[in-house]
Amino acid sequence: MADYTENPIVAPTKHSDWYARASSALADAGYRRGSVRLAVLELLDNQPCALSAVEIEEALRHRAPAPKAASRASIYRILDELEALGLLARLEVGQGIVRFEAARESGHHHHLICDHCGTLIPFRDEELERTIHQVSQRVALNVSEHEVVLHGACSDCTS
Repeated sequence: MADYTENPIVAPTKHSDWYARASSALADAGYRRGSVRLAVLELLDNQPCALSAVEIEEALRHRAPAPKAASRASIYRILDELEALGLLARLEVGQGIVRFEAARESGHHHHLICDHCGTLIPFRDEELERTIHQVSQRVALNVSEHEVVLHGACSDCTS
C-alpha cells in the first residue's frame, strides 16, 4: 500500500545532513554564505517535498526576520547553483511549473499532482519500486535513478 502525505510548507527546525552537505558544497564551489542563500537552504532542508520558486519566495517573505534581497531572481539563481552541484532535484509538474526539492540520499518518493488545483502529494510504494527494478533487469538499461509523476484530479477536485 502506498504512503500518501500532503505537502504543506514546513517551518524550519534543526538542520539535517543535507543542509551540512549543501553548505559545504556551496562554500567549496566559492559561493558566499549570504542570508538569502542560507534561508533557501534552511527552507528546503525542512520540506518533505518539492516547492516552486514562487512558494519559496512567499515562504521567505513571511519569515521573521525576512532575508533582505530575497527576490525571485536571487532564488532562481540559488536553485540553479544547488541543482548544478547535484544537491537539488528538479520536478517538472506540467503547465510550465517547476518545483525543487533537496536531493537526499534517503527518502526517495514519487509524486501525485492534481491538474486542477495544483496540489502536490508525495508517495512511496514498495511494489512500484520492485516493479521498476524488475523492468530494469529486462531492458537494455541499467536504471540508476527514476522519477514517477502521476497526474489526475485530487479527491477535493472530483467531489
